[in-house]
Amino acid sequence: MIDFHLTKALHTAAGPRKLDVRLTLAPGELLAISGPSGAGKTTLLRLLAGLSRPDSGFLQVDGQEWYSHERKHWLPPQRRPLGFVFQDYALFPNMTVRENLAFAAAGQPNPRQLEAGLLSLLELTELAERRPVALSGGQQQRVALARALARRPRLLLLDEPLAALDGPSRQRLQQALADIHREFNLTTLLISHDPAEIARLAHRVVELDLGRVRRVGAPEPPAGALVQGRVEAVLPGGLLRVRLAGSTALVEVPAPVGSTPVPGDELALMLAVVSVPQLAC
Repeated sequence: MIDFHLTKALHTAAGPRKLDVRLTLAPGELLAISGPSGAGKTTLLRLLAGLSRPDSGFLQVDGQEWYSHERKHWLPPQRRPLGFVFQDYALFPNMTVRENLAFAAAGQPNPRQLEAGLLSLLELTELAERRPVALSGGQQQRVALARALARRPRLLLLDEPLAALDGPSRQRLQQALADIHREFNLTTLLISHDPAEIARLAHRVVELDLGRVRRVGAPEPPAGALVQGRVEAVLPGGLLRVRLAGSTALVEVPAPVGSTPVPGDELALMLAVVSVPQLAC
């Protein structure tokens, strides 16, 4: 279980703010954090990781005290058993994939076995001798996840790890995150602005605004999503068969009023989400 109450002065474009967050996470819970820019989301993860010092409060992880303002105790970041995946991946550019993992796994029991298992789990075995510059964004993100797991963390922090990826890569990494969560049962905090991603992955979502918790509860499926598609066929009754961009899915939709699309035309569609099945975690 993770229990914390942390405060920190924020300096935002809108002026000074105070981050003040009190939360408890169950073992193995995946908690999503959403909110506007400047709400304090990344600052909260940095406080948990020990990369920034809180102004007051406490932090306990599985009964171990990581921080206590009252007792003047602060566990340094290098002694906190956690994994942190940053938005920009933060891989060592002069190291291969294998060397990035080996650096993180140093000091762990059976490091070679750990590296091989993570390379296999995240489908990186064939890329093990490449440097980050030779990898795609999705591949770099898988390396960042593997490196975070190489520390055998008790807490996994994910700062918008999929934000820069295209649709297909994003979907594959969402499934990878679900597989990782199921395999390791890690307590995880995920920053995301994508309602569909949150609905698929998270047990609960916390909405932050101006440094305060505005809502805690179950994820809500998005009301709709704007997607691109290509007309595959014109059907009887004024219907179109459309292939959604970045996927193999085909949908049948009414033709736009006042137009006569032909196969090959591009369309923008607003799809209503009736239900979002949660990926197995």
